[in-house]
Amino acid sequence: MNSIDTKNTEISFSSNGVRLTFKQWIFAAIICITTIIALPSAWKLVEKFEPGDDYRQPYQLGSDYWFYERYSKVACMEYETVLLGDSVIWGHYVPKDKTLSHYLNELTSENKFANLGVDGMHPAALEGLVRYYGKAIQNKNVILHLNLLWLSSPKHDLQTEKEFRFNHPKLVSQFKTKIPCYTAPRLSRFVIALERPFSFPAWTSHLNISYFNNTNMPTWTMNNPYKNPLDNFSRNLPDEDTYQKIEESESSENKPAGGDFQWVQAETSLQWKFFRNTLEILQKRKNEILVLIGPFNEHMLSGESLDNYLKLKDEIEKWLKQNNISYYSPQTLPDEQYNDASHPTAEGYNTLAKELIESKKLVSTR
Repeated sequence: MNSIDTKNTEISFSSNGVRLTFKQWIFAAIICITTIIALPSAWKLVEKFEPGDDYRQPYQLGSDYWFYERYSKVACMEYETVLLGDSVIWGHYVPKDKTLSHYLNELTSENKFANLGVDGMHPAALEGLVRYYGKAIQNKNVILHLNLLWLSSPKHDLQTEKEFRFNHPKLVSQFKTKIPCYTAPRLSRFVIALERPFSFPAWTSHLNISYFNNTNMPTWTMNNPYKNPLDNFSRNLPDEDTYQKIEESESSENKPAGGDFQWVQAETSLQWKFFRNTLEILQKRKNEILVLIGPFNEHMLSGESLDNYLKLKDEIEKWLKQNNISYYSPQTLPDEQYNDASHPTAEGYNTLAKELIESKKLVSTR
């Protein structure tokens, strides 16, 4: 019986017979990194995206920040002025051709205003959106909307200690500024912060939201075992004008608790702090900014609630004056021109656009 020379016999350390040398590992890493970097950009050549007049980000893609980054780049190249804000700018109850940006274009007879509003984009989230996904917004004219509804209670202002679900948690400050009601685990926060500088995670989220019903390919395949997941990519992007479906939904933003608002103070408000941070970001990028305060449905307010609201608005206006920031606080619209506490009707948007133009406050053409 022959003995085995164990000294000269190479022992495999695993069942996999393929081993990589150090140089091969480096080469493999380069291929992977290049692919991860190139795929999101290459996808733009595959996915058809031709926004027309009065375009606004589809409601279904409200949390698709990769798509927002793509759209904002197009908007900043083609339009002189962009409008930033929440569903008031987006046009919560109206079709895309009845929004504020539409009427500004119509009344000025120039197609130079772009709608970059996103439904539910409260100031804490807007800061993250502009900082990480709105980098194209520089050297532009910007109308920045401030919806005081986000300061109408400690809960809206994110001050409450009790955890609750709010819009766009991936955009808010994960570590720098403490948000009492935001109690995500540290590891989850770290992953969110780590992904922000890279396009690939946001791009994969875009695919999941746009083509797999806001799930992912493995989950979708399990739910649809007899369908080919690749067929989903033959579909176009979701239609951007689904406002009627939005009108039927209920959200904390457009369903306030009557007229009894518990207004927070400006000096202690988290949302106002994040709004100022957004202003600072836009100023550093050399944008010409006009802050639009409201419009808020003051017809819903009375007594102490109205007094506190007017005091809060006055404090904010004083701060804007002291810091030489141009702003416009419109007259209260007629009651019938509001759908709720902060969303105008189509007629209300038309009235607001006329006011803005007549005020001569619109930022000058660059």
